[in-house]
Amino acid sequence: MKSFIKTKWTMLLLTMVCYLFFYTGRHNFGWAAAGLSAELNISYSFVGWISFAMLIGYACGQLINGNLADRYSPRIMILTGAYLSIATNVAISFSTNAYMILFLWGINGYFQSLAWAPGGKIINNWWNQKERGKAFGFYTMSAGLSSVITYMLSILLLQHGYEWRMLFRLPVLCLLVTATIFFIFIKDKPEEEAESGSDEEITSTLTWSQRYAKVLENKNFLCICLAFGFESMARYGLIFWVPVHYLGTNWKQQPQSVWVTFFLPLGMAIGALTFGWLSDTLFKGNRIKAIRIGMMISFFIAVSMYFVAKENFMLSAVLMLCAGFFVYGPQACFWPLSPDLLGSKLTGTGIGCMNMFGYLFAALGEPLIGKIIDLSGSTHPIFLIVGTACLFSTIVISILVKKSKKIEIIVNQ
Repeated sequence: MKSFIKTKWTMLLLTMVCYLFFYTGRHNFGWAAAGLSAELNISYSFVGWISFAMLIGYACGQLINGNLADRYSPRIMILTGAYLSIATNVAISFSTNAYMILFLWGINGYFQSLAWAPGGKIINNWWNQKERGKAFGFYTMSAGLSSVITYMLSILLLQHGYEWRMLFRLPVLCLLVTATIFFIFIKDKPEEEAESGSDEEITSTLTWSQRYAKVLENKNFLCICLAFGFESMARYGLIFWVPVHYLGTNWKQQPQSVWVTFFLPLGMAIGALTFGWLSDTLFKGNRIKAIRIGMMISFFIAVSMYFVAKENFMLSAVLMLCAGFFVYGPQACFWPLSPDLLGSKLTGTGIGCMNMFGYLFAALGEPLIGKIIDLSGSTHPIFLIVGTACLFSTIVISILVKKSKKIEIIVNQ
């Protein structure tokens, strides 16, 4: 028993450490956007479309790869995604054509999508329903910390005079190392389950289309996916555009102001771990309630940020920390709803479909934000759009709970 507990924690930590550096190949773009825009003479609207391409690629990949994770080895899928994403980032760093970058960043989104749902499948294989919120909380925290690392590396590289191209070359070297370590030591599932073949036998009775059908026929789960879509739109509205907001035109005259952005991913990491733990303890498995509270508070924080000047360092830092905490924290409660409502054998497909909704909505928001920045000449409207997305997520979750008590019954079983 002690051996199994040690092993399941090892599997969780290996998955976390690997994903800890995945965003170095994805969230680096926001920091490169200003330099890329200036050198290639492209508008922020087009920059928004480049981000859109990656998010669409990621959304499509989630829909496909979540299903595949229920059938094939998550371990191999994650390694493949890491290596291909690294290669694509390096290729972008040598590109001089905006449309080539658009294409490469789009396929990079697909390669990046080979990690999250397969990682969730591994965690589900090792952790039972009673501890799933905690496990997914740690996993989601690793994604938040991945943003912290990417932000920190990007800021340091820029402050040391490196051009935007180096943001696509140097940080992903960390992913190369951790993905290789992950591949060597990770196990997809407990040995006794792998030897029995029970999981494969049950899963193989369903075709890929039947797995999708079982997920899509669950109306409660689809409503949760819709709420998750708005949450993801808010999250990416912050992750991608906050660096653009604080870099501005004179960040080199006030280099300390850029470090305000560091509090955003830091709050995300803390929020993910906190919400995952609270959903299992304080909320007794009622993840819907935790999500509703988090997204409502996020709405008020985002609207408040619209009225705060960038020069107000202390207040901006506090709001950034809170925004990260409450916008991203509820994600730790969304992911366990996949196995909670669909069952363990459809975990990968469910997580993939949910994340597809998330990144589709996030993708639709990127060109919109870029266009508004071009038209208004200001980056402050970013926070109004983020606040609106948080409000819509709150409304969907609230209506869902009022109309169906079935979810609470299933979650609390």
